[in-house]
Amino acid sequence: MNIIVCIKQVPETTEVKINPETNTLIREGVKSIINPFDMYAIEEGVRLKEKFGGKTTVITMGPPQAEIALKEAISMGIDEGILICDKAFAGSDTWATSYTLSSAIKKIGQFDLILCGKQASDGDTAQVGPGISAHLDIPQVTYVKKIEEVRSNSLRVERMMEEGYEIIETPLPALLTVVKEINEPRIPSLKGMLRARSAKIITWTQKELDLEVTAIGLSGSPTQVVKIFTPPPRIGGQMLTGEPREIAEKLVDLLKQEVT
Repeated sequence: MNIIVCIKQVPETTEVKINPETNTLIREGVKSIINPFDMYAIEEGVRLKEKFGGKTTVITMGPPQAEIALKEAISMGIDEGILICDKAFAGSDTWATSYTLSSAIKKIGQFDLILCGKQASDGDTAQVGPGISAHLDIPQVTYVKKIEEVRSNSLRVERMMEEGYEIIETPLPALLTVVKEINEPRIPSLKGMLRARSAKIITWTQKELDLEVTAIGLSGSPTQVVKIFTPPPRIGGQMLTGEPREIAEKLVDLLKQEVT
């Protein structure tokens, strides 16, 4: 079973700075980690390989420092790491990112399953995984909490819902986005860390992927950040005190005053 895991390196802190000219995150000098949700995708990929055999490949699009994230994934049991890196990719929105990643997956060749975390902690859009499936024209199942059964050409999964879960069967190849309930990521072993240290990361640029320049980076992004600002602090307001019934009566009176 050939499995591809898509990950993203994100800032470890929420105190990030914005480039005033491009309205994009300034990642230089900021400590980064693997997107927490992607850790569950890595773990699930390794577990499937251990159970069914095959090969696991982890890919990410980012600056040269993202190689650290790929090596961490290798230390957890992933076989190979591929870095999609080019200044031309800077400023990509979710559509341009999913187009670039899908092109890299096409270059990898035959695969059975693509795994992604449900969303990235820095963007929270949950759009890249579905975007990849759209570009590749393969089925997708989002918010997967359990892979119940794997067959030669299909699999059955539990998809988490707000009030329970769905059982979905999908043909392969397919793309899954996973939630944290699916597993518990392992701690890399000493052997895994030593293997990761000597692992050679493959790097592909815009030229290797033969991408349309107008479809990548800022120019290829249908959505762009026009303005970023901090909302003004709220002023006024009051704290209601007393017994619950008394507080409720005060609140009703205040609401009545607002509408009259």
